Amino acid sequence: MKTRVTVWNEYRHERTNEKAKAIYPEGIHAVIARSLADSGYDTKGATLDEPQHGLDEQTLNNTDVLIWWGHMAHDEVDDRIVEKVHERVLQGMGLIVLHSGHYSKIFKKLMGTSCALKWREADEKERLWVVNPAHPIAAGIGEYIELEQEEMYGEHFDIPTPDELVFVSWFEGGEVFRSGCTYFRGQGKVFYFRPGHETYPTYHHADVMRVIANAVQWCGAAGGAKPNYGHIPVPMEAIVSR
Repeated sequence: MKTRVTVWNEYRHERTNEKAKAIYPEGIHAVIARSLADSGYDTKGATLDEPQHGLDEQTLNNTDVLIWWGHMAHDEVDDRIVEKVHERVLQGMGLIVLHSGHYSKIFKKLMGTSCALKWREADEKERLWVVNPAHPIAAGIGEYIELEQEEMYGEHFDIPTPDELVFVSWFEGGEVFRSGCTYFRGQGKVFYFRPGHETYPTYHHADVMRVIANAVQWCGAAGGAKPNYGHIPVPMEAIVSR
């Protein structure tokens, strides 16, 4: 059975910003979904302005990995949808958070921190150095990915210490940033991947899409035993009175 991927996007910049529209005329979600479909995944898109943001219960229950891109409308995401997504992650759904999704309600809820950072938009070169070459998310990538133009994110990035750090970025202006971070939350896996500002063709870059495809495979590989919580009236073994 193919891994089922839902690519969620605000889909606001691509309708209001001419530069973003020229790069992603059908939306960032469409480019990502098409690339992942070419890699063999079962994909669909969902956007902010759809009913229930395109994330109704049936969609979430039939999603193995949810990809999240947000930037200008984090506050418009319904808290009830955030709770449902959070519950699904704890139940085992993978979550990949891209670029400015670091400040989304769902990522902040899962991290428990502000997720604040430094930023600057100045058409800077970015090198994403692979610092964990044995990690499956880095499979097929060389020592680094180089992007000619990107928005800068800089430390300190107010997130919990990653369970695994896969990429660290260096920017032309001198800053560095933890740009590929994994976390385990409940039964689910979370991957934050930094690049992807809407006015740059980042999601047309083959290595960026390879990382996202690798991350889908990693996030969707959950299948461990599901723990039973709560009251256990019958013990597993006979209890001997002492």
